Amino acid sequence: MTNLFRLREFVIGMTGLVQRHGRDELALLREGGELLGQLIASDDWLPDAFAAAHPARHQEYLLHCDPLGRFSVVSFVLAPGQKTPVHDHTVWCLMGILRGTERIDEYRHEGEGAPMQKTGEHLCRAGDIEVASPAVGDIHVIANERRDQAAVGIHAFGANIGGLMRRTFALATGEPHALVSGYANSLLPNLWDRSREAHA
Repeated sequence: MTNLFRLREFVIGMTGLVQRHGRDELALLREGGELLGQLIASDDWLPDAFAAAHPARHQEYLLHCDPLGRFSVVSFVLAPGQKTPVHDHTVWCLMGILRGTERIDEYRHEGEGAPMQKTGEHLCRAGDIEVASPAVGDIHVIANERRDQAAVGIHAFGANIGGLMRRTFALATGEPHALVSGYANSLLPNLWDRSREAHA
């Protein structure tokens, strides 16, 4: 892809936001959502290797992790008809839909032994931004509504999400299970080589 500068500009912008706002989550979500909206407005920058679906499970491809662990950016890929388990994040999260349509089912944990309580659901289409955090609601399922194409989201989290201890939950009982999601990729996109742009 020749337009990786879009992701580089987003990473630079998010780095500035976390430096300016620190733990001011509302400001991070508001201004970060604007930056993410600008990134996903164009679908000409994400390399194919970071948009590949897997038939058995959703994929989280690391695109960038702040060296101090203050935020990370991933591409989140669901094969046709695929969905995540019920899960939490424990940190703020901005989710932008780059391709396809996703259904978000929101839940509340009532405690172990009690069924998970569904609190809402809605559709997100390409260009939409979704917010999650412990302050505004942090537990959900993401499902690909399409049967004919993968859904690709670009997510920014307030930590190195692939290394963070989180939880999945059993729908019927609310029983939590430890989750450290990791990442599907072993290589990162090269955001910092500007030589092609210099010769363009």
